[in-house]
Amino acid sequence: MTTLDMEKQQQAKQYNRIKRRLWLVETSFSLIYTLAWLFTGWATGLRSWLIATWPWMSNEWLLVPVFVLIFGAISSILEMPLSYYSGFVLPHRFDQSNQTLKDWIIDQLKGLAISLPIGLIVLELLYLALRVTGGLWWLWAAGGLLVFQVLIANLAPVLIMPIFNKYVPLGEEHAELAARLMKLAENAHTTVKGVFKFDMSKRTKAANAALTGIGSTRRIVLGDTLINEFSLDEIETVLAHELGHHVNKDTPLLITFGTLSTALGLYLASLAMNWAVGAFGFNGIADVAAFPALTLVISLYGLLTMPIDNGFSRWRERMADAYALKSTGKNEAYISAFTRLANQNLGEIDPEKWVVLLFHSHPPLGERIEMARNWK
Repeated sequence: MTTLDMEKQQQAKQYNRIKRRLWLVETSFSLIYTLAWLFTGWATGLRSWLIATWPWMSNEWLLVPVFVLIFGAISSILEMPLSYYSGFVLPHRFDQSNQTLKDWIIDQLKGLAISLPIGLIVLELLYLALRVTGGLWWLWAAGGLLVFQVLIANLAPVLIMPIFNKYVPLGEEHAELAARLMKLAENAHTTVKGVFKFDMSKRTKAANAALTGIGSTRRIVLGDTLINEFSLDEIETVLAHELGHHVNKDTPLLITFGTLSTALGLYLASLAMNWAVGAFGFNGIADVAAFPALTLVISLYGLLTMPIDNGFSRWRERMADAYALKSTGKNEAYISAFTRLANQNLGEIDPEKWVVLLFHSHPPLGERIEMARNWK
């Protein structure tokens, strides 16, 4: 049985406290930055300058991406020191990262190369809805985001994830582990395309596993850090938790919940945008100069609903934990696995209640371990 490393728990508390402070700084900066664009007139000024300097910018299909790229690029440049510290310096300081600076920069460029074209497509479709659907733009946008979310969930395991990591089927040396996990999937009445290992250790010392994809792209993926450090029984309980989400139909449930929450947020944004048009002198809700106002409203809505979203997620995570314990009957292995995760991933066992309420999408590790201890 793995025992809890109290020295690492002290590090975990400090590490997560710093990450929360960095989140607060980053969030505050984003809000101040967006407000500055609205109240200084930079937004309307940039839109007018682009059209006056390049008359072909009067074409909305060209004006929207150029405006948003400038708005986003300035923000990214200003936030670059913070991103470097939180993404590279801090994980190295707490011995959680294996990445070289070169590899970290390459990852940032890969992420940009993927997110930029996808983001621009979503942006163009959003502004198309703003231009042609009038007051119902929020409903069309919510429906479009639902389709997009399902599409990404289906394609990510085969098109996006391999860009960042190498995925290979478990070899003969892990034949018993693969057989166990495939049996678990069979008992959960889900079809998977196989069990894959990925080179998680090239970035981090943390361990993780997942059930990714939808339908024909569903597969079990295990970090090499998990395979190398955890016993077969421990890995089995971790994966059983992931399969619990499938058994409890969490994927469609979370997508439905997220879509309804997004629709409400966009509806409230539509009301706020109607007010902002008059308050800041925009030409209408489809005026790209109003983009900072739109992002501000959606960001504030996300902050206000974050505790609700996290509470809903924690409920589903507890149900997945219960399934893992019930389906494997290995509560000792479960306790050992999550204790090892606390040590290896610098996970806090007993964070403050307000921290759990605001930031945790999973129950605290201590609570999950105690649940396993009392399981009958």
